[in-house]
Amino acid sequence: MARFAQDPAEKGSQKWLQKLVNDKSRYLSSGIVKELKLPEGEEIQWLSPLKEDDYAEYRDQAFLNRLRVKLESVSLSDFWPKGGPQWDALGKSSSGRLFLVEAKSHIPELISTIQAKDDSSERKICKSLDDTKRYMNSSSKTDWSRGFYQYTNRLAHLYLLRKNQLPAYLVFVYFINDDAMNGPATVHEWMGALKVVYSYLGIGRHKLRKFIADVFIDITHLS
Repeated sequence: MARFAQDPAEKGSQKWLQKLVNDKSRYLSSGIVKELKLPEGEEIQWLSPLKEDDYAEYRDQAFLNRLRVKLESVSLSDFWPKGGPQWDALGKSSSGRLFLVEAKSHIPELISTIQAKDDSSERKICKSLDDTKRYMNSSSKTDWSRGFYQYTNRLAHLYLLRKNQLPAYLVFVYFINDDAMNGPATVHEWMGALKVVYSYLGIGRHKLRKFIADVFIDITHLS
């Protein structure tokens, strides 16, 4: 089972997300509900990373099990090899909406490249990234497995869940004022970096946009 117990984090996005989910969950949830313009009263139950669950993070089939959902149309194994995204947090709302969370504390965290274990895995990943890219009408000829791979593989999994008619949402949490990580001090700094990502990937307005939330959280409010 792809469940990964974690120690209480001492710094960075992992530390602040653990704190948000366990100590300030309403603060996190309200930011998501507001950004996605969800109905008032929508409550999110956070399923990871929970203190009572060893702050565990989930990936592969385990993240679907944690959300208590099944993929009826396109299976995870057909779409992606083992060793897929390890989700920073998972949540499920009172109406059944699913929330997949990726958190960042500093801009260099945005940069990553595929590290598939073998050629077969890489081919499967690249095919699914290309399918996602076409669905989103990307205007870029760039290789989505390079440069901002962690961002694109999260997009791909949102695409997969939506292809399976599941009410899934992808949430990017960007922390502000994480001086220990030399992180951005303003939303404007984050937005400048994200514009580079969007331009490189050739995405602006797209079919998945309304299912994605960018939430900016100042860690000085978490003390």
